[in-house]
Amino acid sequence: MGVQKLLLPLGGGTVIKHIINQLLNSAVDEVYIVVGHEGDRIAEQISGLAVSVVNNPNYQKGMLSSVRCGLGALPPECEKVLVALGDQPAITTRLVDEMIGSLAATDKGIIVPIHNGKRGHPILFSERYRQEILTHYDDVGLRGLLRTHPDDVFELNASTSAVLWDMDHPEDYQRELEQRGLSKKNNNCDK
Repeated sequence: MGVQKLLLPLGGGTVIKHIINQLLNSAVDEVYIVVGHEGDRIAEQISGLAVSVVNNPNYQKGMLSSVRCGLGALPPECEKVLVALGDQPAITTRLVDEMIGSLAATDKGIIVPIHNGKRGHPILFSERYRQEILTHYDDVGLRGLLRTHPDDVFELNASTSAVLWDMDHPEDYQRELEQRGLSKKNNNCDK
């Protein structure tokens, strides 16, 4: 991307603030944000929000290292974990609540949204997988969890392909702006 994508302007705030607000407005009890690259800038931008910030000193090792940092920071009594991407601003409170409701309504321990047969994000799982994630799947990340436990996965049909999108390239950011009827010129950020 060439810039800190979590701090890109998005509708009067930043990408990360937008995602946090979606999570805070959902049925999620607590929100932990794992930061790595430019973590101080991100933490400063979200100060005042009801979140816990966790620093990942090994963020260069990839997303699984951040998931593990987050898991390590959770209280032992945590029963369910939602892993949401920091660069997926299309996540909605409604989707998160549907996932939480699905986990409560099914006997499955893993919920993943799908669109047109493709799995996306976020992912929600039972705490019974915490230790396994902390010690396994170094080469494949959370996909390894899904592959290892296919009979414990509930695929939630998502009405939007947004569950498949994140922002890795400038055109991905442009797509997010266009989805909201914004352009780079009129997309102000409260810095």
